[in-house]
Amino acid sequence: MMIMVRIIINVLPEKQKEVLLTLLSLMKLPEKEKGCLSYGIYADIEDENVFNLISEWQTRQHLDQHMRSDRFSVLLGIKSLLAEPVKIQIVTVSDSEGIEAVHSVRKKRN
Repeated sequence: MMIMVRIIINVLPEKQKEVLLTLLSLMKLPEKEKGCLSYGIYADIEDENVFNLISEWQTRQHLDQHMRSDRFSVLLGIKSLLAEPVKIQIVTVSDSEGIEAVHSVRKKRN
């Protein structure tokens, strides 16, 4: 089982650069955090003021430890720079598939 987290950050336009610099500072080796499988910041191609932080965790306990960390506190501390409150989605993944699933489905169609 794996835990996936998506954090949606909608920034005030005049604070976009400041928030981006803060987010980039948080990216310094997050994988070193115990249980972190991946961690990325993604810009919305339709709105330059929206960022998505997507991370994968081995267990809910690892995620909970991360949410108690100083790194996560910094993320919550940028709320005065945002156009709307941070949105957080936590998903527990019990099964995942790769490209072979796409190939399998496309073969069935023919």
